[in-house]
Amino acid sequence: MSTWPPAEEPVFTADFASTEQWIAGRSWAYPDGGPVNPQDNKLDHLVEDPDFSRSGVFRAERRPDGLWDTGLLTTEGSPEGFEVRSGDVLEARVRLPEETGAWPAIWTWRDGGQEIDVFEYHPDNADLLELSNRVRGAHRYHRDPSVRPGGWIRLRTEFGARSVVWWLDDVEVFSDGRGVGRRWHAYLIVNLSVCAGRYHPAPDEHTTRMSYEVRDLRVFRPAR
Repeated sequence: MSTWPPAEEPVFTADFASTEQWIAGRSWAYPDGGPVNPQDNKLDHLVEDPDFSRSGVFRAERRPDGLWDTGLLTTEGSPEGFEVRSGDVLEARVRLPEETGAWPAIWTWRDGGQEIDVFEYHPDNADLLELSNRVRGAHRYHRDPSVRPGGWIRLRTEFGARSVVWWLDDVEVFSDGRGVGRRWHAYLIVNLSVCAGRYHPAPDEHTTRMSYEVRDLRVFRPAR
């Protein structure tokens, strides 16, 4: 059962330009903190360049070596070190990418796991969002006509102790009945990866750039 709205004021409002909130271009979700992660079938080469993430538009550009410079921001290692906790609710607006091979996501990570995927998307599955609780093994492929390349969607995820609940455009679309447990906490990651072709098609040869956008990312916390 949803506890929304948990609070009137958010405990975290994303300012992607803030170096207090976010670290750019590295993450311990990648081997040795990056910059590459080929075992996850990614062509990513993480970069700190603010043009790739700090405006809230997450970009990727093809490199001469076949990899892609990509934008990633994480709260892990930042001066504020914000973590999402059990019971928190995250909401955000997202403009989905259009280019084949783009792999955007908002997700959590800590100590080699604790991953909850607020969403993942691949334009080759034009109307499908991937919603995952990798802490306790739950997953949903959700198809919706509002999900389309280049389209804007509203996302909301409740990280419940007994059930993680996902909403799309203010409609509940998945309650996993598994949850994260009462003591769960994890850092936020927002990024644009590039597929290497094993699970989803790699970018077309003529594609050299891709992007998606995140706005109004906030985290609310219920009174305890």
